[in-house]
Amino acid sequence: MLYPVMTSSRSVIDLSGIWKFKLDDGNGLSEGVCLHPLKEPLNMPVPSSYNDLKEDVSFRDHYGYVFYQRKFSCPAALYRDQRVVLRFEAVTHFARVFLNGEEIGNHLGGFLPFEIEIGEKLRDDNLLTVAVDNRINYHTLPIGNLEDVWGSRGKNKSKKKANYPNFDFFNYCGITRPVRLLIMPKSYIDDITLVPEVVHTGEGSGDVTLRYQIRMGGENICDEKSCRVEVFDANGISAGAGTGLSGQIFIKNAHLWQPLNSYLYTVKVTCGEDTYELPYGIRTVRVDGNRFLINEKPFYFKGYGKHEDTFPNGRGENIPMYVKDISLMKWQGANSFRCSHYPYSEEIMRLADAEGLVVIDETPGVGINLAFGGGANFDGKKKVTYDKETGVQTFGHHQDVIRDLIRRDKNYACVVMWNIANEPDGAGAGAYEYFKPLFDLARAEDPVKRPCCMASAQVSGGPDTDVSARLSDVICLNRYYGWYEGGPHLDEAVDWFREELSQWQKLGKPLMITEYGADTVAGLHDTTPVMFTEEYQLEYYRMNNQVLDEFSFVVGEHLWSFADFATGQGTSRVQGNKKGLFTRDRRPKLAAHYIKDRWQKIPNFDYK
Repeated sequence: MLYPVMTSSRSVIDLSGIWKFKLDDGNGLSEGVCLHPLKEPLNMPVPSSYNDLKEDVSFRDHYGYVFYQRKFSCPAALYRDQRVVLRFEAVTHFARVFLNGEEIGNHLGGFLPFEIEIGEKLRDDNLLTVAVDNRINYHTLPIGNLEDVWGSRGKNKSKKKANYPNFDFFNYCGITRPVRLLIMPKSYIDDITLVPEVVHTGEGSGDVTLRYQIRMGGENICDEKSCRVEVFDANGISAGAGTGLSGQIFIKNAHLWQPLNSYLYTVKVTCGEDTYELPYGIRTVRVDGNRFLINEKPFYFKGYGKHEDTFPNGRGENIPMYVKDISLMKWQGANSFRCSHYPYSEEIMRLADAEGLVVIDETPGVGINLAFGGGANFDGKKKVTYDKETGVQTFGHHQDVIRDLIRRDKNYACVVMWNIANEPDGAGAGAYEYFKPLFDLARAEDPVKRPCCMASAQVSGGPDTDVSARLSDVICLNRYYGWYEGGPHLDEAVDWFREELSQWQKLGKPLMITEYGADTVAGLHDTTPVMFTEEYQLEYYRMNNQVLDEFSFVVGEHLWSFADFATGQGTSRVQGNKKGLFTRDRRPKLAAHYIKDRWQKIPNFDYK
């Protein structure tokens, strides 16, 4: 799915701004709320999550539908005899879209774009209404469970409906990314696939055969001979060209995209009346034994898991904070981050491409684990994750998001690996049967065959029980030795960590730690490293890193997490998860300086 850009043949109209908004009382859809102007609406910014934008607990903890609405006009001269598309970058989690009183489409999945063609439905003045459902259950990704909340005085007292996330981050919802009108020729460029074959000729350079495939859509599709593909270097000078809907372009001594040293070409495609331009970095990535290679050099991941989480935007797109976060990453010496635990805004993917940040791209497959708490086992009953009747029912949707994610992000140089799921029930009965087809699908869908992985939960055990041992190209472990496991006895905990890594080493695959960390309340200090103090977080990382440095097959460390973030309420969370190296407003904790010193001494390549 091509990112919306303005070209000589394409227009983009941003519908973001202040929309009208209303919480559903449970009867809105049946009463036809979406067919007419909202009565007594509130003002709500788009894009954003609505949860923290009004001083009312009914907003933060709302359960069910909300309604967004705005009016818009589009000059007839602009769209006459053109294809007009209404594009939503992300609506969390389920959207029903109404235009001028008619339901024109719907979409399940809160973190990827969807489009609806509307040209023939446009009027001089249009009423656009979006009904957004935030409910999560055993059919959605991420996973949640709809249960009754019982009051503290007994089952016959206070009872209300609520969402139980089976994940440890707040269920921010709404129209969280921009809404746009796209106007293009009726015969249009629908998709571009680029696959580089590189013969490395020097440091950061290579002779490249760039294979391309163009897919057209719409009416009266242009003659293949009218399709031209041109590649321009960073100075706008032609580096090569080809004709036809498929072919190859040879680029002599091409500049390669490298971690923290980005180089982007521009690929310009012209087919018939339509033109599209794509920034594109050329690089190779593969696994060789227990090494992870970028441009044929052993790469060491230094970075974090993080969340799209800011105040008061919630999960809403926040471009200034994207820029600030990458600045802080580079200040520390990081070279990578992981999109935990869902696909991020395409704006940050484009920014990572431009800044040279390496990215592990992740589906919203989080919470596929009923073997431990996290909310879904609130009723105390044992649940079997992959039971066909009572377990998760996400397989078909999981396939859809893998296809959509790879279609959206396949041409980004920054993306070096697909993460199929976070902390699933990797040792449960049926795990291999659930995940093997998903790994196969990702490998088949990706034209450049990036490595695939899953971030494995500690409760899934070691290589003898965790299906990741068989399925992942890179073993990715979320481990909390010294916090959930063994805290506060760090000396014993890291011995257990060392013992587990010794078992994984026998597989002969590269391994990275995709989560490790300790909750740390900023400003809480002690003369000794006591849990929750800044001193404990520093000592936790210092001792765990000593273990990582002992093993040559360890190819990276992603801390959990970059910054503090919001979660649901609970006795183990003090206004959210405090494992960040930075506070939620991006102030460094003590350990941030230790990590800065460590990472700046570790090279990006050839470490160990």
